[in-house]
Amino acid sequence: MAKSVSREIVVNAPASAVFDVLADPTQHQLIDGSETVKGAVSGPPRLYLGARFRMRMRMGVPYLIGNQVVEYDEDRAIAWRHLGRHVWRYELTPVSDGGAPATRVVETFDWEPALAGAVYEAIGIPKRNATSMEATLQRLKALVESRTIS
Repeated sequence: MAKSVSREIVVNAPASAVFDVLADPTQHQLIDGSETVKGAVSGPPRLYLGARFRMRMRMGVPYLIGNQVVEYDEDRAIAWRHLGRHVWRYELTPVSDGGAPATRVVETFDWEPALAGAVYEAIGIPKRNATSMEATLQRLKALVESRTIS
């Protein structure tokens, strides 16, 4: 059984505009559908393979979480993980119907490499994250489209 859950959306903007938001940790709070991301604490202004960044979080209580970018393909894919080893991945695919550029964005929560994957399943984290991803993708779409559509 695959230990991942994904959601997708089409954003009416080029992949580069979507990737610019995902590769900038200071913008993650703006798109976070779980409402647990409270802001970037440290890291580069633009992520790259191997980059480390820390985020202020709040899930009941405030905490800091350190992440490392583990996949990076400019304008196509970016993924990061933290100490728990589960991976947050975004894959971007340009789509076109002959009109304005658009991008299919697939967000995946992959807990296969997680240290406590069985615990995640037992307490319902994959299902909760799927709901949060739907909200994240809607926020991402609204943010990017508001910046690119005149």
